[in-house]
Amino acid sequence: MPSKLLNATASQVTALKGVIRNSSYVIPGLYDLSIEDTNWVLTSSFIIFTMQTGFGMLESGCVSIKNEVNIMMKNVIDIVLGGFTYWLFGYGISFGRGPLSNPFMAIGDFLLDPPVGDELMGQIFAAFLFQLSFATTSTTIVSGAMAERCNFKAYCLFSLLNTVVYCIPAGWVWGEHGFLNNLGAVDIAGSGPVHLIGGAASFASAAMLGPRLGRYAEGYDPLPLGNPVNACMGLFVLWWGWLAFNSGSTYGVSGAKWQYAARAAVMTMMGSFGGGFVSCIYSFWRHDGRMDIMDLINGILGSLVSITAGCFLYRAWEALIIGALGSLLCVVAMPLFDRMGVDDPVGASAVHGVCGIWGVIAVGLFADNPVPMDTTKGRSGLFKGGGWYLLGIQTLSAFCLACWGICSTFMLLYVINKVIPIRMDPHEELLGADLTEHRIRHTQIGLSRAISALAPIKVDLSEIIGVQPIGLNPGHERSINQLRAAEDKLQQWQSYLDQVSGNNKRLPTPKRTLEERQMDSDIQFHLKSANANASDKEELDNVFGRKVKSMHARRDIWTQEQGSYKPNNSELPVISHITKLDKDANFAWVD
Repeated sequence: MPSKLLNATASQVTALKGVIRNSSYVIPGLYDLSIEDTNWVLTSSFIIFTMQTGFGMLESGCVSIKNEVNIMMKNVIDIVLGGFTYWLFGYGISFGRGPLSNPFMAIGDFLLDPPVGDELMGQIFAAFLFQLSFATTSTTIVSGAMAERCNFKAYCLFSLLNTVVYCIPAGWVWGEHGFLNNLGAVDIAGSGPVHLIGGAASFASAAMLGPRLGRYAEGYDPLPLGNPVNACMGLFVLWWGWLAFNSGSTYGVSGAKWQYAARAAVMTMMGSFGGGFVSCIYSFWRHDGRMDIMDLINGILGSLVSITAGCFLYRAWEALIIGALGSLLCVVAMPLFDRMGVDDPVGASAVHGVCGIWGVIAVGLFADNPVPMDTTKGRSGLFKGGGWYLLGIQTLSAFCLACWGICSTFMLLYVINKVIPIRMDPHEELLGADLTEHRIRHTQIGLSRAISALAPIKVDLSEIIGVQPIGLNPGHERSINQLRAAEDKLQQWQSYLDQVSGNNKRLPTPKRTLEERQMDSDIQFHLKSANANASDKEELDNVFGRKVKSMHARRDIWTQEQGSYKPNNSELPVISHITKLDKDANFAWVD
């Protein structure tokens, strides 16, 4: 064995040390990483985690404003609770190496924490982080389909346990114990284990929750987006993360891996080009020459899902076709699900479910044999002369994953519903989850109208009546109200003093605009008596009880010689004696 170490390359030394430690120990392919490979996997993991931002922005942009914070909180919960349970047991049932592992589920490596002396510590942590980023992504897909009517506490419990829904089928496809893997199923970056499972779970959860209140009262047309700009920004962030998602799945850059990593990135973009092109044509045709934002966004996302399973197994024209067909399937499936009564606010069932099925099957049709890598175990797709075997295995894989995703999610939500109702109360849905779940009150979105409508029903609204709107500082607002009250009182005294002194005759002043009057009220809040002399200035107390210098109001005396502009604020420099009457009288001119 020492001679092997002398003849080994630098990238193999770490792995050979593991063999020296225990001659009977075989390094799993999951941990067969050089230093360069580990750096590549870690960097890809960091970028994949930014996809959570993309999902959050996309989903919050698709729901109504009164639920946008709630959907972001669900994305946070997916990482926190889903990540915790993945470390606790999820990784172990996907890639565990215990003696009780079987073709259905791995058992071992729970509470993963290799000690400092373990020669594979770096590789194990890198592999765990990479797989963790995939697991949290799969759970996040479901949050959009449950938006605007799911009880937040029930969703937290769902996120905690949904790890099981993802991790068992991930082991089927990627684990050394998995029956689909041993049969020869190919899925490079997760069209099946990540997206198909997430899409199937989305379909099951949306169907079980039922549609939002009034969703189909006026037909099947999509509801208005809460923030279309956020939705578009989410698409760009997901697009960026998808490059790491697919290129990182070469699992390194050593040997020939770097070449296929580059190919995966280019084919990912080619697939999105094909999908975007088809979704544009479809949207223009369906909407009489107008572009629908969700058709374009989901069409591109559907093409990305479709290319993921075989991202470095295709030629460029094949990637275009696969992405185009995936996009078409997505935009056609979305209205079909609505007609089935499955209310999916973000279209996750179509994007990740339908396109995930197509992405898995497409490998059996178009896949190349990526020599010298053994990704396909030497097999090729049907159109490349590889026969029907790979297509059959891919079809079986899609069927198993879809059935598992739907059935397991139904069972999980059924159990959770017995503990915590998964559906929000109708009055909470009308008021919005931001207000009822997180005490965040938006303005100008009809909340006052909803509260007034619910008042006769004797719904307890005591907890939300006093919630302050976002974007305001209650202390500042209170101070401003006090200032305005003090100004009103001083103006009343001013009017009284004018009447008593009989000196209330003034030259006529031009009619002032509302903005000018508001400026006066904001600035000139210390008024001086009309008959006071300069010698008897008095300091007035402001509303905070401190002595400040008085701001003396100028009398509203205006003459023609002053020009077309009447200044209201003595602190602003103004050019007087303006005689150009063609200028706007409400604009401060500086010639």
